Amino acid sequence: MASSNWGYDDKNVLRGGPLSESYRLCQFHFHWGSTNDYGSEHTVDGVKYSGEFHLVHWNSTKYSSFAEAISQADGLAIIGVLMKVDQANPRLQKVLDALNAVKTKNKRAPFTNFDPSTLLPSSLDYWTYSGSLTHPPLYESVTWIICKDSINISPEQLAQFRSLLSTVEGDKAVPIQHNHRPPQPLKGRVVRASF
Repeated sequence: MASSNWGYDDKNVLRGGPLSESYRLCQFHFHWGSTNDYGSEHTVDGVKYSGEFHLVHWNSTKYSSFAEAISQADGLAIIGVLMKVDQANPRLQKVLDALNAVKTKNKRAPFTNFDPSTLLPSSLDYWTYSGSLTHPPLYESVTWIICKDSINISPEQLAQFRSLLSTVEGDKAVPIQHNHRPPQPLKGRVVRASF
């Protein structure tokens, strides 16, 4: 998974909307599929998107750390931004340029002076629901905020994500062709809209 971890400061805090407390940005990451037809972890009216970008926040009002918040019912808030194949997205370029430095598993590289909110769509209309993480341990600890509008990503940009390797440097190269969890049934969850 291509992700970036954030320091615990007050510069990237999420408040309002469906949230009654403050949530601090911890990291952001991307999900994609093996083709351009799917890769998102959410759908809209059954329509799949090419990928999805997540901004992961933890409840810094009630908890002292991400590790403490992750298993709590009100512990996390994740903004999901759907990505559809279209023209290249210049706002993704700094992220894509950094991928070359972390091509293999366990590689780390500095990633500074980047504001992930620049990747949000211009309209901030959203759907929200209470749900779970999309990877183990699947805690039911997330207030999901899914942006109504998607952002563009070109086929070439998606291919750069797929070129990341799940193997360490020196081992046989195994590209990460997909890293998404297929959309799950709502199971009685209520989805509300801000618009």
